[in-house]
Amino acid sequence: MASPDPRPVRVVLIDDQEMVVEGLKAMLSAFRTRVRVVGHCIGTDGAVEIITGLAPDVVLCDVRMRGTSGLDLCRRVLERDPGRRFVLLSVYDDEQYLFQALRAGASGYLLKNIGGNDLVRQIESAHGGTTVIDPDMAARAVDTAARMQSDEFWPGSRHGLTQRESEILSFMVDGLSNRAIAGRLVISDETVKSHLRAIYRKLDVGDRTSAVATALREGIFR
Repeated sequence: MASPDPRPVRVVLIDDQEMVVEGLKAMLSAFRTRVRVVGHCIGTDGAVEIITGLAPDVVLCDVRMRGTSGLDLCRRVLERDPGRRFVLLSVYDDEQYLFQALRAGASGYLLKNIGGNDLVRQIESAHGGTTVIDPDMAARAVDTAARMQSDEFWPGSRHGLTQRESEILSFMVDGLSNRAIAGRLVISDETVKSHLRAIYRKLDVGDRTSAVATALREGIFR
């Protein structure tokens, strides 16, 4: 039987924040015998050319960047090279983004709070052909898929709300502040605000009070 490839996994980093790129470089440098960063790109301008030229084993890319999307970059890269392993990193622990990433052909979806050893292990798994997903998100996604398969939808699903958005809306109806919601769900205040913007858009309202009123009027929550 052939021995495992002893070479470190070659990685390219894509993020619109230089601080994030440098942080990932520093984190991965402690595992240089297993993973080697061969290039990076701040934002997506020129990213396709960098990836094509360097031909990394794995691309680590932010999901959402200013004025562009890691999902779009993933699709463009995979159109040219379907075999490229593309793992998306995000602060958003929302199944909506996970499902979008998988539909785009990504080999994984990981959260940015991941530790160095776990990140390296997931990179190696992605390189080996495994689809890698944040464990907590994977469990929720399986539950979501099962509910959708059996037509057991969560409150607000018919208004386009994701399960996480529905959960946040229920806390809003209960009168919890953004900070309290963030504490309950162990997410950042900014992540809560991002979900609120999506909830307002889907319910066609402009503020928290109107969202709660709509939730009660439409029978989403009582």
